[in-house]
Amino acid sequence: MTTNYSLISEARCQTGESPVWVAQESALYWVDIPAGKIYRWQASFDELSQWQMPEMAGSMAMCATGGWIVAMETGIYLVQLQSNGASTHEKLADVEHPTQPMRFNDGRCDRQGRFLSGTMFNDTKAGKSVGSLYRFGNDKQLTPLVGDLIVPNGLAFSPDGCTMYLADTYASRQTVWAFDYDVDTGAPYNQRVFVDMHQHLGRPDGAAVDADGCYWVCATDAGLVSRFTPQGKLDRSISVPTTKPGMCAFGGDNLDTLFVTSLSRPDITDEEDPYAGRVFALQPGVKGLAEPQFKNTTIA
Repeated sequence: MTTNYSLISEARCQTGESPVWVAQESALYWVDIPAGKIYRWQASFDELSQWQMPEMAGSMAMCATGGWIVAMETGIYLVQLQSNGASTHEKLADVEHPTQPMRFNDGRCDRQGRFLSGTMFNDTKAGKSVGSLYRFGNDKQLTPLVGDLIVPNGLAFSPDGCTMYLADTYASRQTVWAFDYDVDTGAPYNQRVFVDMHQHLGRPDGAAVDADGCYWVCATDAGLVSRFTPQGKLDRSISVPTTKPGMCAFGGDNLDTLFVTSLSRPDITDEEDPYAGRVFALQPGVKGLAEPQFKNTTIA
């Protein structure tokens, strides 16, 4: 299906990811991974701000005690964004990559406020299954949860937090898995195929879960955002005006707007894909859930 969309700001990203709606600011935040930038678009003023990070920034989550948890190349950082475009960066945990160069990619908090993010080899075409999904919580340690990942993406949680979704975008994988999730320990188990995207258009990238428990995933290369029921059945697909949507997030005053980031490609010209790298706002006809914040009260 097609839907009306609006463009958010003039920012054009290389790899736009990790959109987070902050209700108290009426603002959308997101990252441009290769550029190492964090963007903020304030809806009330239609105003764009940006901050430069010291490394490539893969994903981020707001802290309940202030600031942002940001997964970069070498570890997890606490970042404070200042109004003048300056920022501070305190490393909270180092990651021991099995090879180089690697970085963090897709990530978010579970419903209990633990931060999870996956790592990957920088050159996605190499197809190296050296990535892992990590958890960062109150112990300030990075705990590996799932290994053998090439391009980890699609991390999301059911409304009750008892199911974790995780995807691998790489063409030979192209799969979304579901896990049972221990809400007390933050441990996923009982991995099984949720959606085999070889059976659908596009490869799975970033995702979000709506208030009905349905899984919305960006179908990169197909220019779609697809909704799957909790049983893994395709419910609908919404077109976006670029071939490579990156990640989606619910926001707006009623959490009924779906924001979608996207990627630009050096081999495709502006004339061929004029909206590549932009952020879109869609009206999907359903409501989402507020994004959980990182709840480590020892970090502030």
